[in-house]
Amino acid sequence: MQAKYEIVEEGIKGKILSGEYQVGDKLPTETELMQKYAVSRYTVRRAIGDLENEHFVYRIQGGGMYVNDWQSAKATETTSNRMLGIITTHIANYIFPNIISGADQIISDNGYAMLLANTHNDPQRERKSLITMLDSNVTGLIIEPTQSTLQSPNMDLYQKIHELNLPVVFINAKYNAIDGVSVTTDDQGAIEKLTNYLMDQGHERILGVFQVDDVQGVNRMNGFINAYQAHPQITLKSNIVMYRSTDPIKEVLAQVEQHIRTDKRPTAIVCYNDQLAIQVIDLVKSMDLSIPDDISITGFDDYQLGRYMDPAITTMVHEKERMGHDAARLLINMIEKEPAESIMYDPELIVRNSVKKIN
Repeated sequence: MQAKYEIVEEGIKGKILSGEYQVGDKLPTETELMQKYAVSRYTVRRAIGDLENEHFVYRIQGGGMYVNDWQSAKATETTSNRMLGIITTHIANYIFPNIISGADQIISDNGYAMLLANTHNDPQRERKSLITMLDSNVTGLIIEPTQSTLQSPNMDLYQKIHELNLPVVFINAKYNAIDGVSVTTDDQGAIEKLTNYLMDQGHERILGVFQVDDVQGVNRMNGFINAYQAHPQITLKSNIVMYRSTDPIKEVLAQVEQHIRTDKRPTAIVCYNDQLAIQVIDLVKSMDLSIPDDISITGFDDYQLGRYMDPAITTMVHEKERMGHDAARLLINMIEKEPAESIMYDPELIVRNSVKKIN
């Protein structure tokens, strides 16, 4: 739990970083800050003291508190900084340890250190992470966007990053409103390839289950739709379940179960990723159905655990460690004023035992 002075400090700092309080602006008085944050005068003074030490604020005796020229102070400090920041939606689970490990190899080999933050795909946590990175004077950032299909409330901070000329490389996706260097996967082409493979195996009634609050999920869904549009004679046999990262997984699986319990249940299910595919496999087995004899299941990402499932999951490769390598290398190139161009991978289809050929 944050201390009260930290809440005050974070609130004021956030407004300075976002530009709501400009350099030279007079800040609210101590009394006004006490009322705004419902804290004591000591708490306000503790917060302001920290902000003074970090060059965000200065005082004029008897004249109030003002926003310091913090950008110049940060720029001076950053010239000798060897810290790079990485912000992802998760850190410790699924594919992310491999991405971070890949980045760390390049970062450490080039004499930099790494500062990590995760957002849990929550825009407010992303905001805190961005503020932490700016406050830590990082020399560059690798960022996985949070809920990248939705309008981000953090564009003011990204604008500030742009004004500071802070190099940024996006991974997995990028925000539509921001032009920048990125390392991504051809998600649309990959799922189109995967869906066509299922059709080649005789499947016509295929259910697609896609997370649609990130660009990856929307692109994967579009690939699924494209595959069916190329086969208009069976287009009406397809179905799609769409969900957001904030939806309880039980509700998502309940929708999948409804489709399975219909008279014309799907013969195959295309899952947004392997993590979801594992949960769908558990659901199908709990309904006393066999995989792949009754229903074929596919995923995306080539998650290590998916290889050892029974049956092993047919999937599309995600270049996890390579993505970390490439993102870190591009970032260092940008810092050193060398050419840096976006990369998009063409995923490989990995055929395993979770798909059955039908007549």
